[in-house]
Amino acid sequence: MSPTRLYRLVARAEAVTWALLLTGMFLKYVTETTELGVQVFGMVHGVVFIAYCLVTVLLFVDQKWSVSRLALGLGAAVPPFATVPFERYAERAGLLADAWRLRSDAPHGLLEKLTAWLVRRPAQGALVGLVAVAGLTGVALVVGPPA
Repeated sequence: MSPTRLYRLVARAEAVTWALLLTGMFLKYVTETTELGVQVFGMVHGVVFIAYCLVTVLLFVDQKWSVSRLALGLGAAVPPFATVPFERYAERAGLLADAWRLRSDAPHGLLEKLTAWLVRRPAQGALVGLVAVAGLTGVALVVGPPA
């Protein structure tokens, strides 16, 4: 999967889960009918939020984004639906290539070496990504919900 396609997928999934969570919050706080939407969609949104952030960091390293663009990308996950306009901006600005740079370029430094390993072995990279999302989700559950 290309960097462009992967980022588009996670950015849109993050926006959809925001919509689901906001729907759950409407049912809980406005109609006062059920908390189930917040419980279910809150967890789903949290998992996708973590995945979006990890993919953003992966692209930061592979596509050589500036730290300010990384901060914008990560910050876009906070307000509802902002990941989609940021993904469109990133594509228009040439921040998303059709291929992974580190599949062919020699990596320099620890972060690039780790990223190169992930993108050169897509199946193992996807598995590592799933384990990372699950692990960070577990940490978030232990820490507790935001106050």
